[in-house]
Amino acid sequence: MSTHAKRERLLLADLLEAAGPDALTLCDGWQTQDLAAHVVVRERRPDAAAGVLLPVLKERLERVQAEFASKPYEELIQLIRTGPPRMSPFTIKQVDEGANTVEFYVHAEDVRRAQRDWTARELDPVFADVLWARLERSARVLCRRAPVGLVLRRPNGQTVVAHRGTPVVTVSGEPGELVMFAFGRQDAARVDIEGDKDAIDRLHETKQLGI
Repeated sequence: MSTHAKRERLLLADLLEAAGPDALTLCDGWQTQDLAAHVVVRERRPDAAAGVLLPVLKERLERVQAEFASKPYEELIQLIRTGPPRMSPFTIKQVDEGANTVEFYVHAEDVRRAQRDWTARELDPVFADVLWARLERSARVLCRRAPVGLVLRRPNGQTVVAHRGTPVVTVSGEPGELVMFAFGRQDAARVDIEGDKDAIDRLHETKQLGI
């Protein structure tokens, strides 16, 4: 049976292929060619991909990613579809599920929601629960730099305190929408927001959510 990560990988590849190399994405400054290169570098060049978290490697990451972005678009999509090289830790099912399920979901939505006529995707309940479980574990990291207190709430009433502080803003929505919000895609997330108006405005405008 296909895992969630494998399914999201193939969906991302399909969306990238359909959009073409020059389409907009929700990632600031990136077209689909750049996003495809990012995904491939993350899986195939860990020596450079660490630059996402380590400032000392940022220049190396930018250089390597630019090299991959210059490759034929079809080649990048095929590398995404076929997955990581044989010796990569991402070939281990548990690692793949833990590291790639949310990554591929978010990037698939980065492609989908940047299109003018995008339509909402209805997630099955099992996958929604998976996304919520991941969000529960990562919300405090993703939202550590939020400018206000932040609570995330799904329709069944489950909540997670993503950031402690005052005033408090509560963001409600389906797990997939809350994931997009926590990853810094506030304007593209279909959520309801409650709280002080100034605090809500600050939360919407911040570029500090996500990795």
